[in-house]
Amino acid sequence: MFRPVAVLLALCLVAGPATALGGAHDGTAATNATTPPELGVCAGTVTEPADGITVVSVQGARFQPEVGKTTARLVAFGPRGNIRWVYEPDDVVWSYDVDPLENGDLFLTATTRVDGEGMTRFVRFDPTDQSVVCAETLDLLDTHDADLLDDERIAIANMRNADPANGTNDDRLLIYNRTTGETEWEWRFDPRYPPGAGGNYGDDWTHVNDIDPVRGGEAFLASPRNLDEVILVNRSTGDIDLRLGRDGDRSTLYEQHNPQLLTSEDGRPTLLVVDSENDRVVEYELREGANATAGTAGPGGAWERVWTLGSDASFDWPRDADRLANGNTLVADSRNHRVLEVTPEGEVVWEVYAPWLVYDVARVPDGNEDGGPTIADQGASGRHRPTGDADLGLARQEECAETLDEVAGRGTLLGSGGAVRGLTERAGSVPVVLVVLGLLLAVGVAYRLRG
Repeated sequence: MFRPVAVLLALCLVAGPATALGGAHDGTAATNATTPPELGVCAGTVTEPADGITVVSVQGARFQPEVGKTTARLVAFGPRGNIRWVYEPDDVVWSYDVDPLENGDLFLTATTRVDGEGMTRFVRFDPTDQSVVCAETLDLLDTHDADLLDDERIAIANMRNADPANGTNDDRLLIYNRTTGETEWEWRFDPRYPPGAGGNYGDDWTHVNDIDPVRGGEAFLASPRNLDEVILVNRSTGDIDLRLGRDGDRSTLYEQHNPQLLTSEDGRPTLLVVDSENDRVVEYELREGANATAGTAGPGGAWERVWTLGSDASFDWPRDADRLANGNTLVADSRNHRVLEVTPEGEVVWEVYAPWLVYDVARVPDGNEDGGPTIADQGASGRHRPTGDADLGLARQEECAETLDEVAGRGTLLGSGGAVRGLTERAGSVPVVLVVLGLLLAVGVAYRLRG
């Protein structure tokens, strides 16, 4: 039986501005001034300014026994690596995928705590004034990715949907209607994969961590991580039209993240994938004939790996890679707490750090759904090691983390977790100064009454 998608909380509001979060930051107070020419404390290599703002989803974990969970947040960097703003939602424990929307808003998939369980939280965020436009919590465990299809519908990669008491697992792809609260469409893994494949069938079986609408919305590109596969699901027929990798074939993909479907100039399907446990970014092209990696057959041809970036000597558990319009690749190097823009030949031209534990990255307004040119169309190929990165040490990363905390204003009245910020998020367009005066007046009245 399917578990219904029940809305636990739906909060749609236009929040007030997030004070002291706008503008660039280089260790001084954040302002709305233009980005200064000097690099920020979190910037590594910057040989040329980025083409837009880079938004990073940071989970807040250091993988050190003596260090507990740190704050999940979104961080925006300017073209030269300066901090533009930091958003730390109080009710988010884990921050996952972030997608730029056509109107400039950001759509964040995250996890919040409900009765001790990690439930799915969607946040629509306006970066122009760092305000929450709409937020919603669903009775789904720990969703890593969802895409806002329109104002009503959300495509969701639903993992950890097991019922141990009944011995069933309903891991699936689905379209959820926010207006009706109904599931409009779903595609389940259970009839198509044996329970012995992937992870624990009674717990985290597929760990499907990504869903992207492709081919004009007629199909979904999905990443069942524990099956070591990327699949393209036809929404009309339910068929798997393309499949890269297979369960246990770790030479092709090993617990991958965030695939991106590209198309070459001659029409060849191409997949850019973060091969996470192999510590690399790979690009596969669907070709006719037998010149392909074993176990990666696709209809009408077979896959060939045409490009490899990085190894365990350069990356540590990368989990996102986007092909930019200029042909470079934007990589989230998770356990190295950084984001790099890399040329097809492996040269690092832009680098920022965002401690601790980067998950996803998006370049705005470039976007990351349709992607840029394939490696083949750029005349490149082969294996490449990232070169020219700054490789900032722990001391500099600690300084960067402290600066991000300062920009967020954690623990202050004006910070994202402070009293005034909380009131402005609930008071609409009421100026912060009026809220502050109101607080002071209330304190004064209370003091007089006590006297």
